[in-house]
Amino acid sequence: MSNVPADLKYTDEHEWVRTEADGSVTIGLTDHAQSTLGDIVFLELPEVGRAVEAGEAVGVVESVKAASDIFSPVSGKVVAVNTDVADVPEDVNEDAYEAWLFKIELKAGAPGNGLLDAAAYAKLIG
Repeated sequence: MSNVPADLKYTDEHEWVRTEADGSVTIGLTDHAQSTLGDIVFLELPEVGRAVEAGEAVGVVESVKAASDIFSPVSGKVVAVNTDVADVPEDVNEDAYEAWLFKIELKAGAPGNGLLDAAAYAKLIG
């Protein structure tokens, strides 16, 4: 059974989303994603300053099994990238919820809808 923290939101593409005190959102890969992918060996993350739209492919995660796109769950501007996890992608395997990937400042008026709560995500991954 995968770990699904109740305080996060989720996408059906297996990213987690945490809203920060300043209104920005932090995005990472879920425990389910990393366990399904196997050992993660490479992460390509978006550039700081990049404008992104919800649902847009913004990066790539490569594992020993496959390569998959990383999608932005919200629209806005990338304001931070976790260079530590890009340098040591195995950290995602160690703790998927500590090894955040990037942060987005939401575009004014951009809806944060379409995100799943923990119960809905747990049901999705069964």
